[in-house]
Amino acid sequence: MKLALPTMGEEGLKDRVSEVFSKAPTFTILEWDGLPHLIEVVDNPAAKMSQGVGPVATKLLKDKGVEVLLCGAVGVGASTILSGFGIKHVKVEPGTRVSEAVAQIEVLWKV
Repeated sequence: MKLALPTMGEEGLKDRVSEVFSKAPTFTILEWDGLPHLIEVVDNPAAKMSQGVGPVATKLLKDKGVEVLLCGAVGVGASTILSGFGIKHVKVEPGTRVSEAVAQIEVLWKV
């Protein structure tokens, strides 16, 4: 299963979940099979935009084949687009280390 988390930088599993979804500086993308396997950290093209960020960020996740987004709150517009793309949202506390957030996935969402 492919997971994505909006993150603060490029530290992969050591990074922290961003407080924002659509304007997060990066997305950390992982393959999860009971253990996390880092695929890549990608810059978020919407991070520096002033408007229309939700559709840009969600399309990036769709294009990367993401199935589950782990993050805090997601706006109504982005949430609707995520649902339309078949991407599930699992809420995790912003500031959580990526490795800790992924370790909680079985508790947060029955996979």
